[in-house]
Amino acid sequence: MKYNVALIGNPNVGKSTVFNALTGMHQHTGNWPGKTVSLASGMFKYNNNTYEMYDLPGTYSLIAHSEEERVARDAIMYDKHDVTIVVCDATCLERNLNLVLQILEITKDVIVCVNLLDEAKKKHIEIDLELLSKKLGVPVVGCTARSKQGLDQLLEKIEKVATKQIKETPTKVRYNRIIEEGIKEIVEALKPLNNTKIENRFIAIKLIDDDEIIRKDLYKYLKISNKKKLERLVSKTRVKLLDSDIKLDELKDEIVKKIVLKAEEIASSTTTYKDSNYQKRTTKIDRFLTNKLTGIPVMLLLLIVVFYITIIGANYPSDLLFSMFNSFEGPLISFFNFLHFPTFLTDALVLGAYKTLGWVVSVMLPPMAIFFPMFTILEDSGYLPRIAFNLDRCFKKCNACGKQALTMCMGFGCNAVGVSGCRIIDSKRERLIAILTNNFVPCNGRFPAIISIITMFFVGFSTGASLLKVFFLTAVILLGIFTTLFVSNILSRTLLKGEPSSFTLELPPYRKPQYLKVIIRSIMDRTLRVLLRAIVVALPTGLVIYLFANVNIEGTSILLHLSNFLDPFATIIGLDGVILLAFILGFPANEIVVPIIIMSYLSTGVMTDFTSLVDLKQLLVDNGWTTLTAICTILFSLMHWPCSTTCLTIKKETGSLKWTLLSILIPTICGITLCFITATIFRLFII
Repeated sequence: MKYNVALIGNPNVGKSTVFNALTGMHQHTGNWPGKTVSLASGMFKYNNNTYEMYDLPGTYSLIAHSEEERVARDAIMYDKHDVTIVVCDATCLERNLNLVLQILEITKDVIVCVNLLDEAKKKHIEIDLELLSKKLGVPVVGCTARSKQGLDQLLEKIEKVATKQIKETPTKVRYNRIIEEGIKEIVEALKPLNNTKIENRFIAIKLIDDDEIIRKDLYKYLKISNKKKLERLVSKTRVKLLDSDIKLDELKDEIVKKIVLKAEEIASSTTTYKDSNYQKRTTKIDRFLTNKLTGIPVMLLLLIVVFYITIIGANYPSDLLFSMFNSFEGPLISFFNFLHFPTFLTDALVLGAYKTLGWVVSVMLPPMAIFFPMFTILEDSGYLPRIAFNLDRCFKKCNACGKQALTMCMGFGCNAVGVSGCRIIDSKRERLIAILTNNFVPCNGRFPAIISIITMFFVGFSTGASLLKVFFLTAVILLGIFTTLFVSNILSRTLLKGEPSSFTLELPPYRKPQYLKVIIRSIMDRTLRVLLRAIVVALPTGLVIYLFANVNIEGTSILLHLSNFLDPFATIIGLDGVILLAFILGFPANEIVVPIIIMSYLSTGVMTDFTSLVDLKQLLVDNGWTTLTAICTILFSLMHWPCSTTCLTIKKETGSLKWTLLSILIPTICGITLCFITATIFRLFII
């Protein structure tokens, strides 16, 4: 037999860890709310039965606000599942029981999985699982999913519930007589509309308390044509409530209060706190990391440390990769010659497409392989939500959402990933603001160019310059963060007017990261995925650039014609035609901007790598670079159009060509304006 199993729970309760352990799939898990932003599924077998498990996005309630919460709510309310597993955090059971009680109003085929028992033990918290099962009227299993303890018992309960070996009598929150009568009438009216085992009590309750979200989605999802009958039943119940002196504006609060009080009653009777100071350590750390005076400085210090390790650690592997790719050029040319390829085609494939590929991999892979694991360690330890908490005030003043800080952090690795992460923001308006401004944070592909220019023109080549280099880079990043806030504020007052919405942000307990899993996960799920996207666009781009550099019109390459055409405008903003053209041709991948500049200046027709920054600086100076050119190139690298991968991601996330074009125009206009102002001031007062 085949059975469907739904897995649901609050964010950060180890739900995806349970999913991974049962299905054997490596679904990404994280230690900050909203990490699971899509519906994942996996198969497992137990005693010759097959189970398909759906890992639903984390949600605190079935009253959905974000897209992720709607996915979870619709799956529970409308889809048919043989078993619904609600994963709870043993360290804060009361909060989790609110969701459990809501789900028990919908379906009776429920198992409550109390996870993180190891953390509860460390905090001297004991839960009477047997008593909890009696109070809820459904099976309760305790486990520690990360070490797979208790999963055998969970599998056993899944089988018994799916095969009807357990008769459940779920606990229902009881309301006053009039509400209960109304619920019964509406449930009876809803039964013919679907062929599932859903009892629909929750839907009935939300219709009575006039929840417009539930009402709208219910009619749309179940395609209810006879709305009048339901509306009459709801109105009838609400009239009775008015006659009994229950104020309608207090009805919703009353219903929520009943659930909260019931959760509190069950939790208090089943949970024992042997140490009243179990949260003392976390509280002490939070007082320091989220303090108004120390929170931001600590965040900046961590940023400096992360970039320092990334910069220093990426140098040697980058050189090795460059050497490795260069060593294969000769054999590849010999191979194509052996196949009698035309010389021009051989050069285009090897010196164009392949060389571009080598540049992208050599420049991108080492920093990503260092940055993403460190980012994931911060995520796994529970620090990332603290960053959102610290920056929430700043974003709130800009009428934006504090969760934008999390998506901004993700943009440091890859802006496409940052844009995808904007799904965690509930409000569509605030989600669009986060998407449109994510590109102001420099991604992994822009770091090498910015760092090289800082080294050549501002820091120098001394052995002690590394730390100074990191401080310069941090200053550039802070400018990007400030611009993000500034543009977010402008958007919230013009195109995307509105007040900042409130949101629930859980500050999870601090945990020791699982370092081996972090490394594997960050490399497989992030580094290689981003690198693959870059490779896909780098190969054809390298071919096109080679053709531009080697096809001549009236004795001059197309590349030179284009750079000469752009030169007058580029000069006004402190650049030159070659630099501006390199940014345009670098649209598929930011990593190839510097090689195009070098190729154009040398007129070699081939992307070239300078092993010495001293020689590279001399080449740039010989071609007219000054301190102003260096400053404006850094500024334009920080603020220009997103790469092609990010643009495609924006189109996918917004579903709109309009917002995709705006995401290109906004940073480009900001970059051109800032470069023009800088160049004008520099020429008037400094030169």
